[in-house]
Amino acid sequence: MSAFHTLLSGYTFFEGPRWHDGRLWLSDFYTHQVIACDMQGQVEKMADVPGQPSGLGWLPDGRLLIVSMRDRKLLRREPDGQLVTHADLSGVTTGHCNDMLVDTQGRAWVGNFGFDLMGGAPFSTASLARVDPDGGVQVVARDLYFPNAVMVTPDGKTLVVNESFGNRLSAFDLAADGSLGPRRDWAVFGPLARGDKLDDYIAGGKLAPDGGVMDAEGAVWVADALGNRAVRVAEGGRVLQEVSTGAMGTFACTLGGPDGRTLFLCVAPDFLEHNRVAAREAQIWTLKVDVPGMGG
Repeated sequence: MSAFHTLLSGYTFFEGPRWHDGRLWLSDFYTHQVIACDMQGQVEKMADVPGQPSGLGWLPDGRLLIVSMRDRKLLRREPDGQLVTHADLSGVTTGHCNDMLVDTQGRAWVGNFGFDLMGGAPFSTASLARVDPDGGVQVVARDLYFPNAVMVTPDGKTLVVNESFGNRLSAFDLAADGSLGPRRDWAVFGPLARGDKLDDYIAGGKLAPDGGVMDAEGAVWVADALGNRAVRVAEGGRVLQEVSTGAMGTFACTLGGPDGRTLFLCVAPDFLEHNRVAAREAQIWTLKVDVPGMGG
C-alpha cells in the first residue's frame, strides 16, 4: 500500500468527489447529505437530499447540481440553499441514477444502474442521459454496462464513460451540439460478459471502473470497485500507475488540492447497502501524484 493520509472518516459511503472552489465536495449516501471539506478536514454541510445524493457538478453560474439517486431526479441548489428539481430522469432510466459530469456549457451527463443492483434483480444494460441547461432530457447512448464516471478529454472533443460491469472505458465523439458519435473502446481490461446473471459480471471483472477522473495529460485515474485499488490508465488500456488500498475498497476518486496534484480516494470496506447503511466506516484518503487534474 502507498502512504495515504486520512482526510475524513466516520461516514457511510462517499460518492461523487469533486474539487471546487478550494474544497472537496462529496455525497454521503446513507446520511443523505452533500458536504464540502477543506484540506484540514473542516466540514460544512451543503445540502440534505432525501432521495440519496450521488453525482455532483456546477452550472456556469455557480449553482450546484446534485443527482438524487432513488427518485431519479437532478436537483439544483439555488443561491438561498433551496433544492429544486432541475430535471426528472424517471422516464429515461431503468435503475437508480448514478454518477454525473457537468461540462463547461452546463450540460449534465448522467448514468444509471440499469437494474436494481442492491435488490438482486437480473443484470441489464443502461442508458446515458444528457440534461441540457434548460432541464431538457435526451438519451444519448444505450446498452452501456453500468455507466458510471463520465469525463471529457482536454480538447473537449471526446466523452469517456466508465462501464463498471463492462471491463472497459468507452469513448464517444462529442459534437458541439452535445450529440454523440458511435461508442468505441477507450480502454479494455477483459472480455465482456453476457446474459443477466450479475455473478458472471463480477466473476469476470478484471477491472471494475467505478468513479474516475481525467488528468491534464488525458490519462484517467480509475477506482476499481472490485480490486481494492486505483489505477492510472492511458487510452488503449495501458496501466501507467497502480495504488492498492489494501483491505478497503475504492469506489470513487478525483484530483484537486491547491496544485491539483492531490488524488482523493473514496474508500470503504465494501459497497453493499446492508453493510454500509448503519456503519460509519467510509473514509477519504489522499495521495500526492505527479500529474495534476485538468484544472490544476
